[in-house]
Amino acid sequence: MTYKNIVVVLAILFSLVVKGQEKDKNLPEGNEAFNEKNYADAETNYRISASKFPKKADSYYNLGNTIYTINQPAEAKFAYQNAIKNATTRAEKHKAFHNLGNVLMKEKNYEGAVNIYRQALINNPSDDETRYNYALAKKMLKENPPKDEKKNDKEKDEKKEQDKKEKEDKKDGDKDKKDNKGDKDKDKKDEGKNEKDDKGDGKKPKEGQISQQRIQNLLDAVNNDEKRVQEKVNAQKVKGKPVETDKDW
Repeated sequence: MTYKNIVVVLAILFSLVVKGQEKDKNLPEGNEAFNEKNYADAETNYRISASKFPKKADSYYNLGNTIYTINQPAEAKFAYQNAIKNATTRAEKHKAFHNLGNVLMKEKNYEGAVNIYRQALINNPSDDETRYNYALAKKMLKENPPKDEKKNDKEKDEKKEQDKKEKEDKKDGDKDKKDNKGDKDKDKKDEGKNEKDDKGDGKKPKEGQISQQRIQNLLDAVNNDEKRVQEKVNAQKVKGKPVETDKDW
């Protein structure tokens, strides 16, 4: 797109509305100041006119053009909105909608610009400049979707990735669970086998083990030795026992 085309697209419809009530002297004075590029005086007169006749669309529309010209599009937006609100003819609505669409384009609010240019075309379908701006706004909107849509797309991608990860983790968990179960069954089987070996089954003991009969024989021998020792100690006590007498002192 050439620079010339861009200028055409963003051009404001600067045709000022001259009509007004006889008592409203500020509106024509504002128009005169605007044509002389004395925008400060033009803005002042349009504001006075709008304050005295708040239901008139002319003052707000001309005020919006003046403010836009001095590069204050955000404030001009409210003036155009008031002009649309108070407009009584399709021609007034078309111009206000068109210029409001240009403000939104400058703010890069392409979605809003598409809707506003559509309203302008509804009120004047034959305006080529509005139709061109409308097509450009749709193109820019397609290339620059609203942030909310980008955010939603990002959230969808993140959720999809998270679901995929959870699915893989679940699959790995089921595999580990199966492996652990197999290990537990094996451990349980080995444990039962060991318990059986410890308990014994009456068979010949393995090498290095002492049979129950052998243990019992050893215990009996110890008891017999202890009995013999005790008998010997008792005999010594009887032999060395002192003789008791009944001697008085």
